[in-house]
Order: sequence, then C-alpha cells, then structure tokens
Amino acid sequence: KREGKGVAPSCPLAAAPLTPFHLQARPLLPRPLQILIYIYLFLSLSIAKYISAFLSGEEEELSLSLFLAVQCIPHSRASRWRKGGRRRNIRNGCNSLWQYMGSAIGNKTTVYDEIFGCEYNCSFREKQVLDISLDYYSILGVSKNASKSEIKSAYRKLARSYHPDVNKEAGAEQKFKEISNAYEVLSDDEKRSLYDRYGEAGLKGAGMGMGDFSNPFDLFESLFEGMGGMGGMGGRAARNRPMQGDDETYSLVLNFKEAVFGVDKEIEITRLEKCSTCNGSGAKPGTKPVTCNTCGGQGQVISSARTPLGVFQQVSTCSACGGVGEISTPCNACSGDGRVRRTKRISLKVPAGVDSGSRLRVRSEGNAGRRGGPPGDLYVFIDVLADPVLKRDGTNILYTCKVSYIDAILGTTTKVPTVDGMVDLKVPAGTQPGTTLVMSKKGVPFLGKPNTRGDQLVKVQVEIPKRLSSEERKLIEELASLSKSKTANSRR
Repeated sequence: KREGKGVAPSCPLAAAPLTPFHLQARPLLPRPLQILIYIYLFLSLSIAKYISAFLSGEEEELSLSLFLAVQCIPHSRASRWRKGGRRRNIRNGCNSLWQYMGSAIGNKTTVYDEIFGCEYNCSFREKQVLDISLDYYSILGVSKNASKSEIKSAYRKLARSYHPDVNKEAGAEQKFKEISNAYEVLSDDEKRSLYDRYGEAGLKGAGMGMGDFSNPFDLFESLFEGMGGMGGMGGRAARNRPMQGDDETYSLVLNFKEAVFGVDKEIEITRLEKCSTCNGSGAKPGTKPVTCNTCGGQGQVISSARTPLGVFQQVSTCSACGGVGEISTPCNACSGDGRVRRTKRISLKVPAGVDSGSRLRVRSEGNAGRRGGPPGDLYVFIDVLADPVLKRDGTNILYTCKVSYIDAILGTTTKVPTVDGMVDLKVPAGTQPGTTLVMSKKGVPFLGKPNTRGDQLVKVQVEIPKRLSSEERKLIEELASLSKSKTANSRR
C-alpha cells in the first residue's frame, strides 16, 4: 500500500494527473465535461450501492448512499463560472466522491485505479478516509520478499499454536482465522500480486471481500492431513478418524523395603472399555449413522455477522452431532459413547529402587479410544512410607549409631539395622564424635540396575554420662593425672 503522495502514469482522460483537490496541468477535456464525468461516476456507484443495500436490507448503508448522493450533486454543479469558482466546485465534488468511493473500496490510494485501471499522482488528506486493511505479512511474521516455502512454514507454525483445539485463550480462534486468511492470500500468486500492488482494496476490487475466505479449518486440514494430522484437530476428516483414548492414573503406596527391593502388586482400576454391545461404534445394533443435516457432515457450523467493518465469520462445533458429522441412534448400553466404565485387576511389577514421586507406565491399560482408536496408557504414581529408623538419601541409607565414650576410646563391634537385617559394624578405637562409617553396598539398588547398590552411612554419636559413681570418678581422675603428666613430659 502507498501512503502520502504517489507517482504514477497519467490519466487517459486528461493530459496531466488528476488529484482530488486541484488540477496540476491544463486538461485536454473541457472543465464542464470533466464535471459531468465526475457526476456520472459518482451517481453510477451511488445507484449501484443503493440497489445493493436495498436488496440486502441494510438501512444504514442505504441512508449513507442517499445522503452522499444528495450531498455531492449541488457541490459538483458549476452554477457560476466566475474566476476560481470552477476549481472550488470541482474540488467539492471530488471531495464527496473521494470520501464515498474510499469508504466503499477501503483504500485511499486506489480509488482511481478501480475506475480507470491506472494510477495517478494524488494529493489527499490523511484523515478523510479510514484505512482498516490488515498487513498479512506482519500477521504471518514474514517479509514482503518471502518465498512460498517460508510463508507455508510460518503458517504451519502459527496454525499449530493458535488452533482452537490447542490454544484455549480468548481471541485464539480469531487469530487463527486471520492467520488462515493471510496464508490464503499470500500463497496464491494472483491474489498476492493484487495485494502487494493495491492492498486489501485490490482483493475487494477482484470480487474477494472480507467474508469470502475459505473455511480456515478446511485449509488447516488440507495442509496437515498428509502429515498425520494434529492429534484429532481440524475439520471433518480429523474428527471422524479414530482417536486414542485418554490416559488413566493410579496412586500406589509402598513401604520402605518394598520400594528398595521392588515388589509384585495386583491393583484394581476403573477405566473406560469398548462397549461389547455396539462394538465401540456408539450406534444401536442394526442401525446405521446418517449425515448430520445441521452441518452437512462437516462437524462444524459457520455463522456470519455483517458489521460496519465487513463480514465476520465464526466457526464452532456442531451442537447436533458433537463435531462428528454424523447422527446415529445411540446404543442403550453405552448411551452412544461406544465405551462403558468397568473395573479390572492388573498385575504390576514394581522395580527395585523406586521412590516417592516415581511414575510407572503401563502401556495400553488406559481408557479405550473412540471409533476404534487405540487405548491410552496407565500411569502409576508411587508413594513410599517412611521408615522409623532408616532414612533414605537417593541410593544411600542413613543411620545414627550411639556408642559409649569407653567404646569410642577402646573400639568395639556393634550391631546396626540395615535393609538386609542386623549386621555387625566395627567401631575403631579412638573414634571421634560425628564420625561417619561406611557400610559398602548396603544401600538402595540403582533404578534399572538391581545388581548395583548404594551404601549405608552410619554416623557415630558418642554418649557422655552425666552422672558417675565414686569408683568411676576415681578412675577418671587417675586417668586425667596420667594424661597431664604425659603432656608435661612431652613438652620437656
């Protein structure tokens, strides 16, 4: 689109370019004839719009046409041919014609293009005509020199993000329509050429209005159908194909040792299974589905609304068929869903080394799919109960061992609990409080590697007695005196 003044070839009806506000050179045609041409062009467009508004029943547009038709004629009549009067009359007539035709066509620089099929050097006031055209290149996020492959790639990326089946935000569906409209124009060489040259008005002049775009969901489906679809999104083809069932979840509680060494469990789940009465079709046995009359088998209905800005379309799921495109007599057993809820017992093998938050996946044990689609998966979430004695830190087990100060000084062997049972632990002589002793390979097996285990870390806590007997105190005092004399001799 061109903004401001444009430079273009001259008009075939004049020796110099015409502008809505002044004549830049002496015309070849007499001024009265020029005025008659203006009046003829205006009245022709006004009458055409009058008839169109009358047939469509739009009173607003009808009244606007009548108002402009009455307004322009007296201004464009050259009643008194005094000096400067002809130019002022022509200017007034051009102003009304410019405003009316600009509002009808929607692009202020291409009014004469629609009439004469050529361009002009035009001067105009920016605020006289409202330009509501969209920038399709900005919508797709590509440059004006983008190739077809770049435009197609940009459309696919944006369509995946803003498809209403994926993006539930407000305005996502309207954005999806704008993206589809932009791609429909820019992917077609002829439409793109018109748009690059004249903007949105060029499309309207070629007979393509704001409401004349294709169904955006049909366009989306035509691009993604060959790629395996988008998981059930799109138009009729996507909604009628088999759909995978939803996943099911189950919470399993294990004790400490079951999580460490693994266990075989039998769990009971409730899930949707294929209806045996209708074999998953949802239709009553002996009946056949028929095409929905509301949507014509598309699964979607399009509602149009005419506004001052143009015709807007809204695509929604058909309420009569639920988006399937077919209506059938529902099965009595499953109420037309094709699936019924049943309870089943499943044997589950829990591997060694699981912890709280671990998730196990059991394939094809989820809810049954629709229209013969594959079932979903079962996800089992693990919750491990804490042990009152042993603590877990990843693949290591932590334990605190209490020893007397005598055993810490002289050393000893004590029994400590492990996941394998009670095991002897040797406490070396002179063990300091807070020392950590390592019991190798007494920890938790690595998940997926049951033969590789962590360690058990034993922290030594030395107990100091608060009360001593007379004999214990005497022995401690003798030990203290020996220690002092030994320290004094070592200093000498």
